[in-house]
Formats: sequence, C-alpha cells, structure tokens
Amino acid sequence: MSILGRLLGRRSGGGGAGPAVDPAYGEEELRGLQARAAAGDWQAVRAGLGTVEDEADLTWLIAQLAETTGSESWLAEAVAAEPDSALPLLLAGARQVSWAWEARTAARAQHVSREQWQLFGERLEQAEELLYAVAEREPTWLAPWYFLQISARGASLGPDVARHRFEAALRRRPDHLGSHRQRLQQLCRKWGGSHEEMHDFARTSMLAAPEGSPLGELVALAHVEHWLDLDSGDDRAYITRQAVRDQLHEAAERSVLHPAYVRGRGWRSAHNTFAMAFSMAGQPATANLLFGELGDTVTEFPWAYLDADPAQAFRTCRTAAARAGR
Repeated sequence: MSILGRLLGRRSGGGGAGPAVDPAYGEEELRGLQARAAAGDWQAVRAGLGTVEDEADLTWLIAQLAETTGSESWLAEAVAAEPDSALPLLLAGARQVSWAWEARTAARAQHVSREQWQLFGERLEQAEELLYAVAEREPTWLAPWYFLQISARGASLGPDVARHRFEAALRRRPDHLGSHRQRLQQLCRKWGGSHEEMHDFARTSMLAAPEGSPLGELVALAHVEHWLDLDSGDDRAYITRQAVRDQLHEAAERSVLHPAYVRGRGWRSAHNTFAMAFSMAGQPATANLLFGELGDTVTEFPWAYLDADPAQAFRTCRTAAARAGR
C-alpha cells in the first residue's frame, strides 16, 4: 500500500484529471516574470522586479525566478553588463543556490554520487561569493541573508553560522516567514537538529507573533517534518494524535483562518501545507475548508512528501476529505 493509502486507510489513486502543480502559485505577476526569465529577457525581469517595494515580496519573487532552468547563463551576462548593480548579482546568487540543489537532488545523502557532491559544493561556493557581495553593497537588504541561510545548510557550515544568518535576516525583517521556514529546516533532525528544538522554535515563533501572523504555518510544517522522520505505522499514529490535531487547529486559527490574516504573495503555499497536514491528521472538515480556498492551485511542496506526483497527492487527499465530509 502506498504512503497515501497508509494515511487514508485505503488504497490511493483514482484521483482523476484535475489540478496540476502551478509553479506560479496562482500569482499572475509571477507567471509573467517567469515567462520573461524563461525567455532570457533580463531587462524585462529587471523592470518587473523594479516595481516591487516590499522586501519580503521581492525576496519571494526572486526565490521563484531562481528556479528558472538555464537562467545561470544569461544571469552571468547580466552581472557582467551591470557591474555596479546589486540586483543581477542577487538573482545570480539565488540561482546558484537553486542550481546547486538541482545537482544534489532530493535524494538521501548516501544516494548522492561523488560527482554530484562536488558540483553541489562548487555551486554553493559561487552562491556564497555572489550573495556576500550583495550584502556588502546593500546592507539593509533582506534577500541575501535569506538565501545565505539555504547555502549554509547545504554547505554544512554549522549551527553558529546558521543562527547568525537567520538573525541577520530577522534584523532586517523580524516577521519574515521565509526566513523562519529556513530556520525550521535547519532545526529538523535530518539537518542535525531535533524534534524538540524544531517544535519549540515553531510554537515560540507563532506565540510571539500577533494573531493573524503567517508564522502559525511553522507549527504545521514541524508536524509534517516530524511525521516524515518516522517509520511506517509510527508516522500515521503520530500525525493522528489528538494533541497534534489540537496544535494544528490552534495554529490554523491563529494564522490562515484568523480574521486578521492577510493573504500576501505566495499565500497558497501555507494553505497547501495546512490542507495536507489536516488531511494526514484525519480532520476532513478543516481540510475541506482549505481545499475550497485553494481551488485547483497545487504547490509542489509539501505534497511531494506524499507522492512523486504532488498533484496526484493533492487530488487524492481532496477527494478523500470531500467524501468524509458528506
């Protein structure tokens, strides 16, 4: 039986045609920027990014654009053509981080080849150089410190460096959800942390923020990561505990379901995370509510934890939640 089948108590599959992963997260502005980046049109990408005033929004958009296949080539040309500009350096550094992880893949460390590790390290080293150059030129910018958190984890630079970079990001934007997500990953057991550290960080961050803050998502992410770390059987027993269910509801009610919650750029990512967590936890009513808000917008993360086809995982869980709610 598949991982979805174990969670839902039956064989998975049969979700039928429907929603697919949307790399633009349902955001039309991002979709346009992605098309320009795919075409290698740096000037059009620059013009689009130039209209973004919020630092967190700019960081999020650059993180998505950094996924553009082949962009490392024209970004190198953009950096050379504008030696005094920090923006092409920033996007080039972000791309090197993403490109490094493409080389490593999502495989467990023991399944990554020596050649992959070498390429991973070379690209991370280049990313560090570019991103530190941005940080020096633009000391108030959030973005380089966000991406430096990811490169530090990949390069295994240690807990002190990781904490320093997280704190540097927060000095520039204390409520930055992306940086909190990266810190939570750093505290996962798979990256040298522990379940206790991870859960404590998630809950403390949520409670320190005002109600309606998006930081409530951290609690759901922590439970998903804890579930992922457990063996078959133990994982489902964990995620369906009443205490876990209660914490998921508390987190959702303080964040995505709170009247003061503001749907910023990329808000569908948090809704997908909560929809999956509630589906796994056997809470179809709340899962249905979130699926209804999402429509057909599927994000690759975290559904890829459930199935190699994230959209299939989304469809299966949505269908199961709808049936349970009848």
